[in-house]
Amino acid sequence: MRRIFDRLINVLDWWSMFLLVLMVVVVFMGVFFRYVLGASLAWYDEFASYLLVWLTFYGAVAASYRGRHIGFDLVVNRFMPNTRRMADVIAELFVLGFQIVLFYYGWTLTQKMGNETAVSLPWVKMAWVYSVLPIAGGLMLLISLERLHHLLFGNATGKGAEAAWSGSSSE
Repeated sequence: MRRIFDRLINVLDWWSMFLLVLMVVVVFMGVFFRYVLGASLAWYDEFASYLLVWLTFYGAVAASYRGRHIGFDLVVNRFMPNTRRMADVIAELFVLGFQIVLFYYGWTLTQKMGNETAVSLPWVKMAWVYSVLPIAGGLMLLISLERLHHLLFGNATGKGAEAAWSGSSSE
């Protein structure tokens, strides 16, 4: 399963790089048209905003997979291994709850948007734009389920296996 996730995240990294390059190109075109040619593009800022949202959510999936989201590692890393595991399980359950909400309501919003179109890009369906919510939520949900399974049934080695902090300021 880990190998499948590794490949998926690798594809997602490339997709995110493509989105970033595309966003830079679109913004550069908007600036070029406005300040060099004196004719602004009506669609570039809306399209760049959508690209930024997609980049943010797909980047969040990659960050979630790599465990790079914000956390209290300084404190949690000092816990005893069993306490660390319990804190990680509780935290993962909260994260899982958020991802369920993101997936469910993202799916609902995507369906409700149906055939609505973007303001300045009538050929872009808003359901396409909002589809990033259930996709990213679903991917992070799978990652979180795999992590929770590992925390509950995997070995206790890793970050939580180091010695606990004694509370001494000399450490």
